[in-house]
Amino acid sequence: MGRVEDKVAVVTGAANGIGRAVALRLAEEGARLVLGDIDASALQQVAATLAAKGRAPATLVGDVTEEAGANALIAQAVSTHGRIDILVNNVGGNGQGRVWDMDVAEWDRIVRLNLRGMFLCTRAALKTMMRERAGRIVCLSSGAREGTPWTAYYQGGSAYAACKAGVHGFIRNVALEVAEYGIHINAVAPGPIDTDRVGQSLRQLNATVDYSPNRMTPLRRLGLPIEIANAVLYLASDEASYVTGHTLHVTGGR
Repeated sequence: MGRVEDKVAVVTGAANGIGRAVALRLAEEGARLVLGDIDASALQQVAATLAAKGRAPATLVGDVTEEAGANALIAQAVSTHGRIDILVNNVGGNGQGRVWDMDVAEWDRIVRLNLRGMFLCTRAALKTMMRERAGRIVCLSSGAREGTPWTAYYQGGSAYAACKAGVHGFIRNVALEVAEYGIHINAVAPGPIDTDRVGQSLRQLNATVDYSPNRMTPLRRLGLPIEIANAVLYLASDEASYVTGHTLHVTGGR
């Protein structure tokens, strides 16, 4: 216990799935949380769960793919706690459509969701972290950056794969830009994870198609949100003091 004791941690997309698991895990290890999401009801439920454990977070409902939303979330953390020690860029999402029939608006939506918010929140947080000459940033990439059979063969997914590869490039370069300030930035790349949002569809693929998550993943099962949260915790903690610019795969061996 206490691996991020009294650290101020901002988590985006914290109301559901991996973001929720990350928030709960960081709280267990002593972090003071500032949580953001566009889902007000689900965000309030997470806040109530944490409050019942004596770890009530600050929350802000808003869209971090907009400058105003990203800046407001970071400002909330600074105004509440005076600094930011940890930023977890979790907001993201997929979309369906093979490359030959995907329209431009859908491509742009997916790029915006997975890259723009990460950039905006990182840019805003760095102003404080550079002043403090310390900080940990963890971005959510995906095993999809290498291509995902069960998505590509049956649904498409090139926009999502491109974005998650972009996360890797982003953290590699930013790590070089901010190293002199004592700031570490890394990514976690989840494999197929059994979340409320996608778990049912992944299980259906396991039951019905050849190129299924379980068949294509060496450990032969879906991952759990807590397994991603544990990886995020490691990269956000002092245990990863000599790790920066790295994408940690948590993909069941895929």
